[in-house]
Amino acid sequence: MDEATHHTTNQGPVQGQVSVNYGTVNIQMNTGPGTTTPTPSIRIWNIPYRRNPFFTGREDVLELLHERLGATRTATLTQSQAISGLGGIGKTQIVIEYAYRHRQEYTAVLWVNAATRDTITASFLEIATLLALPEQQEGDLNQVVMIVKRWFVEHEHWLLIFDNADDLQLAEDFLPPSDNGALLLTTRHQAPGTLAIGIDIAPMEQDEGMLLLLRRAKQLPQDASLDQASPEQRALAKTIVEEMGGLPLAIDQAAAFIEETRCSLEHYHNIYQRRRMERLQERGNDPYKHHPVATTWSLNFEQIEQSDSIATDLLHMLAFLAPDAIPEDLLFEGASELGPHLRKIATDEQLLDTSIRTLSRFSLVKRNAEQGSFSIHRLVQDVLRTRMTKKMQRVWAERTVRAVSEAFPNHIDFPTWSRCERYLPHALACARLIKDYTFAFSEAASLLHKISVYLHDKALFSQAEPLYQDALRIYQKALGPEHPSTATTMDALASLYQAQGRYEQAEPLYQDALRIYQKALGPEHPSTAATMHALASLYQAQGRYEQAEPLYQDALRISKKAEGPEHPSTATTMHALASLYQAQGRYEQAEPLYQDSLAVFEKVLGTNHPTTKIARGNYEIFLARTKRRKKSS
Repeated sequence: MDEATHHTTNQGPVQGQVSVNYGTVNIQMNTGPGTTTPTPSIRIWNIPYRRNPFFTGREDVLELLHERLGATRTATLTQSQAISGLGGIGKTQIVIEYAYRHRQEYTAVLWVNAATRDTITASFLEIATLLALPEQQEGDLNQVVMIVKRWFVEHEHWLLIFDNADDLQLAEDFLPPSDNGALLLTTRHQAPGTLAIGIDIAPMEQDEGMLLLLRRAKQLPQDASLDQASPEQRALAKTIVEEMGGLPLAIDQAAAFIEETRCSLEHYHNIYQRRRMERLQERGNDPYKHHPVATTWSLNFEQIEQSDSIATDLLHMLAFLAPDAIPEDLLFEGASELGPHLRKIATDEQLLDTSIRTLSRFSLVKRNAEQGSFSIHRLVQDVLRTRMTKKMQRVWAERTVRAVSEAFPNHIDFPTWSRCERYLPHALACARLIKDYTFAFSEAASLLHKISVYLHDKALFSQAEPLYQDALRIYQKALGPEHPSTATTMDALASLYQAQGRYEQAEPLYQDALRIYQKALGPEHPSTAATMHALASLYQAQGRYEQAEPLYQDALRISKKAEGPEHPSTATTMHALASLYQAQGRYEQAEPLYQDSLAVFEKVLGTNHPTTKIARGNYEIFLARTKRRKKSS
């Protein structure tokens, strides 16, 4: 007979042991020579699942549970423990594994299905029958519950598991005091409050997920290590686990499909890419009767949709962003673009807190208070998007793009780099939305342009170029080929080509941008001066000094007039003209321009600003070279 399922035996007490009877249930405790503390020997057990032979990882959680619930725990650790997390994250499997590993430490290990009041009372009735309590025949379920709770108060060394206790208030009505035993709950609620100490379960580590996939799919022996897999197996397993976001239920379902169809890892991944939701809707041969991933969260979504319109719209928006580190301030900055419900949070932050509280009941969204950010599992995003109609998907994709465009900094420079970095993954997700939905509104182009400028500043040219090109195409379509915004992106793309030495591609873009600015904004506008400067720098890089000089001079004149003699743009053109004169050997004309530009940078930007340091370094090099020239002459 399985050690985990036997109850009463016909054997008498073993010598050196005391037999204690609870109805027809026999519990034995060692009391032999030298024994100071009774060691429970389990005879009561109603865990409804067999041990999972493919259970993988989670050692840190199991050790923490044993520390808090095991026989050696201190009086300060008598509070119940709650394993919390998203549906499908493996909460039930963890407590099953804990129960099997440590069953000999408890006189009784008892299981309650805490999904509803009916399932709880049914479980208590089963426990009463198992314990052979005489009152169970009275037919009053409330009385049965009271009698079972009293049993826990009167006995020690038990472990009571409440599984699926998502309604914590309901569970609290049935929980006995935990002083004499150990209480362990599984719940989707992230905040168990005073009811239990929470242990939040994260997705599986990559190596653990890979090992689970390969073992469960029978691609590796059950006791094999990851090192025994081939490089090809490891590479494909890594890709699949990443696609599943480390969700154990999804990994298990993928492995079950691979096993049952005898297909390869590569074949499964190809199918998953084409028919993602169909794969997520398949349960496979699951002895634990889990719902498929695609339906695991359906009831939760429906409850949220019926009770909290702001939380519902927040989920819709988060479904289209990158899943991790979503800045809270992105929501506030872009709230005006997110529809009537989310628009309210811009003026009342408590509405967001209330919605997060709703979502945290099901662990659908996690909040990192220290970083001021949210995260959502990528498969939750997939299922959320699939639940939407095509029209609804497009509406929320557009709202998300507009919101991120509104929130992303308009001026990309050193002071805003950190903010750009925080927004970048979500802005890039929006760039994919713009392409997937063929959006052609100006805010989409603006976002693409700003992303490109930031990537350009970081010298990520290959990533910036296609986004510049897409922004230019959309601007030309949305605003027209002669619009200043079109010219701005032309100018920026030309600058990128110039930085790569692609001068022939840069020159016509600069020329077209300059022509548009002169026509649309006027010949004396700062943007006109800036593009004159850029075109002059291109000519200078090519050694075309005669074409560069008049452009620098005109740009300097316009900048002084439009922005003032002590503006950084004016100083930048001064410095560039000085470098041109230096390249031509016209040192007497170069030196005062170097001096004047450096003085402006130090005054306006400060002595430690990167631009000031570069200008000072260039001037020092100039002085060193001219000094050597004078000595040699």
